[in-house]
Amino acid sequence: METSGIKKGTINTVSYQLQFLGRNANLENPEEVKTFIASMKQADSYKQAMVKAYNYYATTNGINWIRPKYKPQRKIPLIPTNENVKKIISNASPKYATIFTILDETGLEGEELHNVTRADIDTTQGILNAKGCKGHQPRSFKLKPETAELLRQYLNKYTENTPFPDPEYMGKIWRRVRNNLAKKLNQPELKKIPLRNLRHKFATQTYDKTKDMFFTMKQMGHSKYETTLFYAQLIHFNNEEEYTVQVAQNLKEATELIAHGFQYVTEMEGLKIFKKRK
Repeated sequence: METSGIKKGTINTVSYQLQFLGRNANLENPEEVKTFIASMKQADSYKQAMVKAYNYYATTNGINWIRPKYKPQRKIPLIPTNENVKKIISNASPKYATIFTILDETGLEGEELHNVTRADIDTTQGILNAKGCKGHQPRSFKLKPETAELLRQYLNKYTENTPFPDPEYMGKIWRRVRNNLAKKLNQPELKKIPLRNLRHKFATQTYDKTKDMFFTMKQMGHSKYETTLFYAQLIHFNNEEEYTVQVAQNLKEATELIAHGFQYVTEMEGLKIFKKRK
């Protein structure tokens, strides 16, 4: 598989899936494998992944079989609040706080950040270039000054050419920090925030802020407009608990609010109202 250009992470996943199938069915008997997969209680998306894994095995070993077709329904992800994400990040080590902050600010896949090399980073300007994965287009991001400083400190400590860890390990550390914090604060809802949902949050907030579908598409690295359109459905404008609201009485106050990330909403009684996600 490695000689076919398949990523190491994919190889590890397929290996695990085949071991699981092998414990429950004879891998040399495709009908038995199909029967077992069909009997699984997991969602069709999981079954589809198992079919794909077995197909690698069948192709490699010259086994003829007719692949069963599963059509997984796309799940609607829960978009975490900025407040909850910041709680988790602030409880991570400096190394992973930097990694999670970059993922949150750019919407990158963990694998995309893992593939970033030192040559892809301009520490002076705070620019990070990322090659696409999973069909995504390459993108370039100018980081916030405070994030760029975190990255400079990170690179001074971790001097490898590819300084970011494997995406599977990023996810493992995220879950550990998140679950420990959920227990500490008695907030079990934090456990519903997988690392990948930082990307979903980035997409919905980018569209919410700009109302520009094409810009959001470019920022996400999507190749298809329809993929980006999905995120427009995830925005909940009426959830007031997710916003901090401020009122500006003059130009100076309005300028300060904008500088701190507030977004103009409307004007009432001569006062300008701004909002910012918590």
